[in-house]
Amino acid sequence: MADKRDYYEILGVPRTASTEDVKRAYRRLARKYHPDVNPNDSSAEEKFKEINEAYAVLADPGKKEMYDRFGHSAVAAGSPGPGDYGFGVDFGGFGDIFDMFFGTGTRQATRERPVAERGADLRYDVDLTLEEAATGVDHEVRITRNVTCNACGGSGASAGSRAETCPTCRGTGRVREQQQTFFGPQILIATCPRCGGQGRVISHPCPECQGEGRVRRTTRKVVHIPAGVDNGTRVRVSGEGEAGLRGGPPGDLYVITHIRPHPVFERRGNDLWCEKTVTFAQAALGATVKVRTLEGEEALHLAEGTQHDEVYLLRGKGMPDPRGRGRGDLDVIVKVHTPTRLSEEQKKLLRQLAEMRGENVEVHEGKGFFERVKDALGGR
Repeated sequence: MADKRDYYEILGVPRTASTEDVKRAYRRLARKYHPDVNPNDSSAEEKFKEINEAYAVLADPGKKEMYDRFGHSAVAAGSPGPGDYGFGVDFGGFGDIFDMFFGTGTRQATRERPVAERGADLRYDVDLTLEEAATGVDHEVRITRNVTCNACGGSGASAGSRAETCPTCRGTGRVREQQQTFFGPQILIATCPRCGGQGRVISHPCPECQGEGRVRRTTRKVVHIPAGVDNGTRVRVSGEGEAGLRGGPPGDLYVITHIRPHPVFERRGNDLWCEKTVTFAQAALGATVKVRTLEGEEALHLAEGTQHDEVYLLRGKGMPDPRGRGRGDLDVIVKVHTPTRLSEEQKKLLRQLAEMRGENVEVHEGKGFFERVKDALGGR
């Protein structure tokens, strides 16, 4: 046994190395010397066998202890043979080495492929009035989607039969392909052409769904739109999307809300804004006017001397918060209307008011546009 190299030297680790250190060293060297990576290189193959032999001992606490005490002679009986790469694992497939390099290290992991597949989510757009958005509404949606086939229960197989493991890929969903390239032969993995990567085949498909496990149906569903939604709000309806494949869970339905423009109100977050036109006298003297809200008319008290574009606030008369945090406000912008047609008596009273307030009012009675321009230019 004196011609055998030290196992620690082979893996390049100290005698104090932990099991994790041994594993990391093994994987690093296995990437480099695996036969699939080095085709037709006998020296790499021998090196790989040597690495596996060392790992089989140092990764096993019991064997490692015996090796540390008695050397190669203590583990000779259990050493891998000339054609054995250790652990009872056949590293012939590219898929296996890929899994080993990135953490699985066993062939079984490549076959643990999820067969169930979640269904796709669906989207439905709905238009609402502002009043509907404020109160919430039950809206019926019409959905065309894939649903689980009742005839086969979603299995895709006809009555009395079932899906079987694909004989081409043996259930992995992948096959090895060797291609000759400029750099030499390359081993590639590809989706199994027979099962489409599913790892199973259906010899006797269900006549209702043709082996899909799902059928296309149009259904109606009443969806509750909560109060306070805005443009682009997503209302999630769990489990109302596409049916899953091979027993997988269904997707979800997302209802996207769109609020139509309102003739009176403008929405800003949870607040509403509107305009209220009042007369000059109402603005100057103060008045109580009626203002429209989502629930009907509301009294608004104007103070004396209210200015044009002044904003009055009606608290709690806006939109409800979709998270249940109360309601927004209604902001009323006052628009003072200037009369355009006055009687002579009304003009006289306004002039008297202007004189009492010391305001200069220019009178252009009976003069047309060009005469007023001429006066402005000094008669020129």
